Amino acid sequence: MSAVRSLRKLGRAALLGPSSRHALPDAIEHVAKVHRAHHPGADLDILRRAYVLAESSHRGQTRKSGEPYITHPLAVTLILAELGAETTTLTASLLHDTVEDTDVTLEQVRAEFGEEVSYLVDGVTKLEKVDYGAAAEPETFRKMLVATGNDVRVMSIKLADRLHNMRTLGVMRPEKQARIARVTRDVLIPLAERLGVQALKTELEDLVFAVLHPEEYARTRELIRAHNAGPDPLAEIAESVRTVLREAGIAAEVLIRPRHFLSVHRARAKRGELGPCDFGRLLILVAENADCYAVLGELHTCFTPVMSEFKDFIAVPKFNLYQSLHTAFADARGRVAEVLVRTHRMHRVAEAGVIALGDPHRTSGTSHDGTAAADAERADPTRPGWLERLLEWQSHAPDPDTFWAELRDDLAQDREITVFCTDPGGTGHVATLHLPAGATCVDAAYARYGAAGHALVGARVDGRLTPLGTVLRDGDALHLLMAPEGTSGPSPQWLEHARTPTARIAIRTWLDSRPQDGDRTEPEPGHPTGEAGTAAPARTARVREKPAAVAEPPGAPVRLARCCTPVPPDAVVGFAVRGGVVTAHRESCPTVARMTAAGRETVPVRWQASDAGCRVTLHAESLSRPHLLADLTEAIAAEGAAVISAEVEPPREHRVRHTYTLRLSDAGDLPRLMRAMRDVPGVYDVVRATRDQGSS
Repeated sequence: MSAVRSLRKLGRAALLGPSSRHALPDAIEHVAKVHRAHHPGADLDILRRAYVLAESSHRGQTRKSGEPYITHPLAVTLILAELGAETTTLTASLLHDTVEDTDVTLEQVRAEFGEEVSYLVDGVTKLEKVDYGAAAEPETFRKMLVATGNDVRVMSIKLADRLHNMRTLGVMRPEKQARIARVTRDVLIPLAERLGVQALKTELEDLVFAVLHPEEYARTRELIRAHNAGPDPLAEIAESVRTVLREAGIAAEVLIRPRHFLSVHRARAKRGELGPCDFGRLLILVAENADCYAVLGELHTCFTPVMSEFKDFIAVPKFNLYQSLHTAFADARGRVAEVLVRTHRMHRVAEAGVIALGDPHRTSGTSHDGTAAADAERADPTRPGWLERLLEWQSHAPDPDTFWAELRDDLAQDREITVFCTDPGGTGHVATLHLPAGATCVDAAYARYGAAGHALVGARVDGRLTPLGTVLRDGDALHLLMAPEGTSGPSPQWLEHARTPTARIAIRTWLDSRPQDGDRTEPEPGHPTGEAGTAAPARTARVREKPAAVAEPPGAPVRLARCCTPVPPDAVVGFAVRGGVVTAHRESCPTVARMTAAGRETVPVRWQASDAGCRVTLHAESLSRPHLLADLTEAIAAEGAAVISAEVEPPREHRVRHTYTLRLSDAGDLPRLMRAMRDVPGVYDVVRATRDQGSS
């Protein structure tokens, strides 16, 4: 029986009404049967009462097709029942248009069916008020996200509602069809993908494809029709797989899963002409996770695997709960078949996503119909990470237009990567981050830590220091280097690195809240910098020095070499230069080796007991970040050292070298000073200067 005839039958049954007060109405007999298949113990009385209220309140209303209006909530409820939705969702689905289109009030729904059903009906009612194309659209979708975040079943009902409306879109004017199809494509289909409801997503894609690209749709339909007219080679390959698995003792169901229209169109655009095995894939269903890998082993042993097609979404599930093994192999005749391997539970989740997980508020004390006990703690295990991130950044979006632009940009990301992030501090904890393709280290920091991502000062990818703008790849091992809270913050350049709304909005908010930072000139790494933070020649302070070293025999003036800046108690050696002056070098200084090799005679030099202090040159190796020079100077001053000169070299791969010539009152303070400089966020090494280091 066609979908139209089924709807007409439901409509006639609706007009006849229930046969008795407590009997199940004929119009929802099919819904009840499908629901009981997924939930054998479900209490159907609440569905009967919901239908009676919906039918009586919608009586006399018709759809544009001329069908009784009650056929619409019935069809939406049947879609959800087939996906395995629990009783509360189906009850709200039957009632989802009553508050919007009839005299029934939300208070009546709450009194009759409870708080949860009332909340779902109210959430869907608000979504029904969307005027697609009006100026209020961004704010309406913001409310939609909030409602979805509080209870994901709101969006489940909305998606089923949109699917049925798209199925019956033909009665509308072409321009209205196109407008609804575009919003479905841009917003609702990506949300269906994010929620993992593939069964709804694929049908919506085909319906949108037919409306917006009718010529390509017609060509694709003819291709599929011509393919279906002949024998399918996948049937023969599937039988070979069944034989292999049966002989290996693996209980498995081997099915042929046809590609939907848009998938065929995309495959043809990518590959050119399609082969006879390109119109579908093999779907292998097993009982346990371990069986999936056993199947994979048999396939790769008995056939020729196409290793480039292998993906393991069981070990690393996709952001939308999807789990499966993907592979492809060539049989003895060279025919290539794509294969999906998953458990039966994985398959239910792959098809229905969060709908398959039931009541998001179910607890151990939940009744069999999915209604949580009144005193049960409400926790939502179906709320996926991407939704948490959307809810987080939408709450910080400064205005509806920004929200709308960021939402569409975020939903347009049709591919995600998985990054394994090791927490700083040596805890060893590894977090799995799901990020859109093209995401950078900056995006990862905000995805992992939220607003605390402001403290990012550096990153290692697969063990190597890398710029913050580095684009991450699937499977990267990431270690984020974080400064203590409040000691660092993002620079405007971070906006160029950020790809996700979470990062962009957080960075803009931080920058906008600190306009005074924009009034102070912050040097770009790589420019010599003065104390005020402005690019300037290296600042030199004249410090009155007393000789700290004497030559043997005494009398000759001694000058400490600037190439290695020796300080007590360094072992030193001298060389006579013009004017009778002796230049003292550290014994390890490369200059000593070169001058000795050239035949220059050394002059004994010793340290003189004195309170005159010493001068030393240090190189600080750091990761570039705003205000680093100011923080280093502050740390140096706190240790009582005077800055004679400071210079910042041009950055290399996000790494910057600062060179300080310092005056210490006591050479014994040098180790403590170097430790204090290393403790500055972003600084990863501090070393004494030599001429070779300075030229490297």
